[in-house]
Amino acid sequence: MPRDPWLCLDTEAGLTLPLAGQPGHGRTAYLRRQPARIVDGRMEGGYTGAFELICGQCGDHPYLDYSEIPAELQQIRGPYPLEADLEADLAAYANHLGLGTGG
Repeated sequence: MPRDPWLCLDTEAGLTLPLAGQPGHGRTAYLRRQPARIVDGRMEGGYTGAFELICGQCGDHPYLDYSEIPAELQQIRGPYPLEADLEADLAAYANHLGLGTGG
């Protein structure tokens, strides 16, 4: 996959990233409501009742539909139901970022 300008990392500064799915990512990881579908990089059809973890450092891209990313990234992305235990979901997000739970 060609280098994507949305993911700007300074690899020349000796930055070493964790492997995909491992804790320690943070600069490009975020949670979002899962769109019903993405067509030509645009969200269409509203949203589902779930959220996703998008992590550019794992190789995911926010403008790709769930069906367009590899199975390994689908596992990281989710979806995670909104009705689930929000505290546990936020703890999983913090763990992915390498922040731990702090408690």
